[in-house]
Amino acid sequence: MKKYEEINSLEIDVMREIGSIGTGNAATALSQLMNRKIKMTMPEVQILGFNEAITKLGDPEMIVSGVLVHISGELNGVMLYLQNLDLINIMLEHVLTSKIDDFSQLGELEVSALVEIGNIMISSYVSAISKLTGISMNLSVPAMSVNMLGGIMSVPMIEFGHQTDKIMIINGKFVVEDKEVYSNLLLMPDIESLNYLLKKLGVLNG
Repeated sequence: MKKYEEINSLEIDVMREIGSIGTGNAATALSQLMNRKIKMTMPEVQILGFNEAITKLGDPEMIVSGVLVHISGELNGVMLYLQNLDLINIMLEHVLTSKIDDFSQLGELEVSALVEIGNIMISSYVSAISKLTGISMNLSVPAMSVNMLGGIMSVPMIEFGHQTDKIMIINGKFVVEDKEVYSNLLLMPDIESLNYLLKKLGVLNG
């Protein structure tokens, strides 16, 4: 069984292709939702250790929201979409014509909009995986949490930390009108599912 840390540059390139299709799907869906032209930059895919990933994404004590979905079926794992305040305000501004200064100002309507946006992002990547591999996956109802970055990222690590201490991060930028903000998605299939995915993508023999 190949582990996350053993993934090579060819396999990373293939995952980036999934990311590229996923961002295209997401940009189209979000453009319709926000009634604005949304562009997304070519995503970067990295395999990082838990602490490295937190450093890459920001301060461990930074407050963020996370939308988490469990994947089941032919692949098992979790996907986590992180939303910082800048990203949230761009979304809310165009979806609800409102902004917040602090996460405590999130009401039921705002939370519902952010969960929907997170669900669109995650579903876009899952659709890209299915399109390229024919793998069938089921997604749980998305759950949203507001917490420190370190706390939110500990959730997938608690579930799969016994198998690996690595996380796959797919990050790029949203471009809305003249504003650019980072968009970060964490993909963490279990080890068996990771190997199955790489085989289906044609980059892993055996």
